[in-house]
Amino acid sequence: MRKVLVFNNVSLDGYIADAKGDMSWAHKQDPEWLAFTSENAKGQAEMLFGRLTYEMMAAWWPTAQALQGMPDVARAMNEAPKVVFSRTLREATWQNTRLVKSDPAAEVRRMKAETGPGLLVMGSGTIVSQLTDAGLVDEYQLVLNGIALGRGKKMFDLREKTPLALVKTRVFKNGNVVLWYERAR
Repeated sequence: MRKVLVFNNVSLDGYIADAKGDMSWAHKQDPEWLAFTSENAKGQAEMLFGRLTYEMMAAWWPTAQALQGMPDVARAMNEAPKVVFSRTLREATWQNTRLVKSDPAAEVRRMKAETGPGLLVMGSGTIVSQLTDAGLVDEYQLVLNGIALGRGKKMFDLREKTPLALVKTRVFKNGNVVLWYERAR
């Protein structure tokens, strides 16, 4: 069975984007962090996005600037199979992307039963919430950033409490702390 992993940058006050949708506060360029993200990008995964995150990612990763600044990550993002969940998007033009207009939880449940690489959600708070509510997320990798945004887009908007168990941590010199969680059993 395929596993579902969520990887998100989070502010100290729990937001994944500021009130304008900006995430530049999460982009650090120091060597230690770049080595971690490059290594992380080597993992094989099929990426899952909501429409807004998909449009942001599709506008950035295929660019020459992304390929020059973060070549390993850009290459992995562009080559990976991707699914975008949207009822309003007409077509998905980013390389290797499939558009799904049906219920994300039902589709991910079907995908988990197949063989293949893991399923990775980045950003996409609405999709994270839907998959969490459905009990489909196996692991959360949360990058806690040393910033409070005051308001913005939350990662979770859940129907009920979801206990998580901390299984690993890593502290970076730039102030980021990566927290690995699994659903508490």
